[in-house]
Amino acid sequence: MNDIRAAFARQGLVRSSDTGILGGVCAGIGRRLGLTPWIARLLFMLLLMVLPGSQLLIYPVLWILMPAQDSVVVAVSATRDR
Repeated sequence: MNDIRAAFARQGLVRSSDTGILGGVCAGIGRRLGLTPWIARLLFMLLLMVLPGSQLLIYPVLWILMPAQDSVVVAVSATRDR
C-alpha cells in the first residue's frame, strides 16, 4: 500500500488538509487537475451518479490510498535532510 501512496504522491495526487471538508479527497483531486475544490466536488458527485452507490466505495478507497498533504511534505523534507 505504501507503493500506491508513493505513486500518488509522485503524481501530485494528495489529500488536501487545508481545503478539504471530509477527507480532502475531492480537494486533492481538484488541486491536481487545476480546479477549485467546489468544482471538483461537483464533478465527482456528477460522475459518481452515473454508477449509483459507487461513491460509498470509491471515496473511502481513495481516502485510504491517497496520502495526506502533510505526510508528503514531512517525507520529502526528511529525504532531503539525508
